[in-house]
Amino acid sequence: MNSPLLNDLLDALNAPQARLAELHRYATGTQRQAFLSEESRKALDSQLYRLAVNIPALSVSSLCERLRIHGYSDPRATELFTRTDLDQLATQAMSDALTYGTGYVLVWAKNGKLVASVEDPSQCAVLKDPADRSVLAGIKRYQTASTTEVYIYLADEVQHWSAPTKGGVTYALVETIPNPTGMVPLIPIDNGRSELDDLRGPVDALNKVILCMLVGVHRAGFGRSWVTGLELTERPILDGAGNPLYDDEGNPLVEVVSPIDDLSTLPMAIAEAPDTKFGNFNEPTLGGFETAVRVLVSQIMAVSALPSHYLGILTSQPTSADAVRASEASLVARVEQRQLTFGRAWEQVGRLLLAIDTNTDTADMPLRVTWAPADTRSEAQVSDSVTKLVQSGILPVSYALRRLGYSEREITDILAARESEIASGMRADIQRYTNATIQNG
Repeated sequence: MNSPLLNDLLDALNAPQARLAELHRYATGTQRQAFLSEESRKALDSQLYRLAVNIPALSVSSLCERLRIHGYSDPRATELFTRTDLDQLATQAMSDALTYGTGYVLVWAKNGKLVASVEDPSQCAVLKDPADRSVLAGIKRYQTASTTEVYIYLADEVQHWSAPTKGGVTYALVETIPNPTGMVPLIPIDNGRSELDDLRGPVDALNKVILCMLVGVHRAGFGRSWVTGLELTERPILDGAGNPLYDDEGNPLVEVVSPIDDLSTLPMAIAEAPDTKFGNFNEPTLGGFETAVRVLVSQIMAVSALPSHYLGILTSQPTSADAVRASEASLVARVEQRQLTFGRAWEQVGRLLLAIDTNTDTADMPLRVTWAPADTRSEAQVSDSVTKLVQSGILPVSYALRRLGYSEREITDILAARESEIASGMRADIQRYTNATIQNG
């Protein structure tokens, strides 16, 4: 029999499934084509009736590629973060958060070994305390060939429920596992909303304009002709079986049509009437489509913070490095905001890693996550600025190495190597001084 908590968690899991599926279609460029009429589809000979300029995926990836976690203020947490491969998997969790609004990380022990995994947002959900937004319980559901398995994650235990896949609506409790950490091991990386929400309308409109442009290109490629003074012909109207239709008086139904099937593909036309004239329409121009595309792309840039060179809008003059950095200022600010938004969840991940590894309660442990810089300064620029700060005495060498992006382990090895080199140099100087003293008597 289902418990009330299980039913609440299943409701929280089932409610957003349709929205998640729609966001997935936009993220993969397989969304339903908006504004495509049947006439446009026929004009394209049904060869290209789906087109998606996948700017939503670009918007998410442009943020993710700058959201790089260096580690934690505790070296042990950084080591566990790397050991569980979260240094490679963290980007996927943040990509899910940006795409669907929430990503999930599960930290637990399997066969006595610490493990961490990034979970599918369509398989997970959490219940939060409305007072402080802390996580009260989490759920993960997945299907096997014959059963549907559900895990409920609580601060003091983990419950495993199971039901038959076909026709199974009542779950049975399989086992209960104690949770010594005092924290819910399923952690939501919450973005609050999907980054695709503001892009769906403008992207649909952009796809519509580009499809219409392709229809225009298709028509312009064949050209359009006209004829005047040509006698039209009558053609009988047939039913579905190919038999002629008749009116109430028994007269055959006909329609008046041009004797030339397709003027656009006819290389030469001949008419008996001396006043018949042939001609071609002027070729259509596509300037209006280009203007519409630029207007829509500018709106996309406004809501997504994507700089113009990310969207292929280039100028005739080469862009300087300073101009590129200036155009990316809004994107950098958005990435830094996401670092603050996601930082609390990743700190909770670090505490869980330590709690499971040491089998102690680390819920109140002060821990901070460190991020790589969000801007795109060159290595030479960063090295130059850090060197000047060290030479002026503002920064010690250890802090300078962190700003250069080295991990805690690398910093320890570098400082040890520097100390060894300094000690070797001092011993060599002492030896030279000793030898010179002996020689001079």
